[in-house]
Amino acid sequence: VQLQASGGGLVQPGGSLRLSCSASGGDFSSYAMGWYRATPGKQRALVAVFASAEDIVYGDSVQGRFTVSRDNANNTLYLRMNSLKPEDTAVYYCRLFTTPAYWGQGTQVTVSS
Repeated sequence: VQLQASGGGLVQPGGSLRLSCSASGGDFSSYAMGWYRATPGKQRALVAVFASAEDIVYGDSVQGRFTVSRDNANNTLYLRMNSLKPEDTAVYYCRLFTTPAYWGQGTQVTVSS
């Protein structure tokens, strides 16, 4: 199983980015996938989890600004991030909720003017 995250970069406050996480090595449509983020010295924090179109969870700090979606046909998870703030700066990781869980390698998002 491999998870490949992409789409990070440098963006100004108020800007937008879209992250992608592509899973390979099987059919994972029956498993939840999610995004977490980490900053130096802190544990990874939940950003969003997509279990199904009717079962989505967002972290409090991103609610209303970020939207998670999923393309099961291509085993890909997306995270649309709008109204970005400097405090959104972090390495973003995708997670596949299998047992054991799998993590992508992370993609850096930097929000700065």
